[in-house]
Amino acid sequence: MQAEQQRSTSPTVQMWTDGGCLGNPGPGGYGVVLRYGEHYRELFAGYRLTTNNRMEVMALIAGLEALKRPCLVEATSDSRYLVDALERGWLEGWQRNGWKRADKKAVLNQDLWLRLLGQLEKHRVRLHWVRGHTGEPDNERCDELTHLAVTDGELAIDQGYEAGVPAGAT
Repeated sequence: MQAEQQRSTSPTVQMWTDGGCLGNPGPGGYGVVLRYGEHYRELFAGYRLTTNNRMEVMALIAGLEALKRPCLVEATSDSRYLVDALERGWLEGWQRNGWKRADKKAVLNQDLWLRLLGQLEKHRVRLHWVRGHTGEPDNERCDELTHLAVTDGELAIDQGYEAGVPAGAT
């Protein structure tokens, strides 16, 4: 009952996310737009070597980690990989199968999926897919932020990709 009550009183945040790379793998980054009432916030970060899919997942993680209290989050992404993992139950299936895909291969980006699961325990998230590059203003802004993250400033190390995370975990 208390968890239900908390959900009904939690603020609703609108979030748009995008991630990408110059080459795949290559230098990459993500962009996030957050809207809550009259509040507006942009987040972005770049990494020297990563993948498109890692940056798509990182964008959602970064957006959720930026929230100061549990929220209802209506998130929008142009990443089928990310949306399908959450909305089609892939993530739950991977957990049940010991982080193996249906073809018995290790799930990629396990470090990020585990980090995302921690955020999903705090926030109630509904993830929606939007086709990229079709003029949706907040999706387009996230794309601009992603490009800015990669081309303007110092690039961080994607520890999960570069620093020897076991094969299959990236």
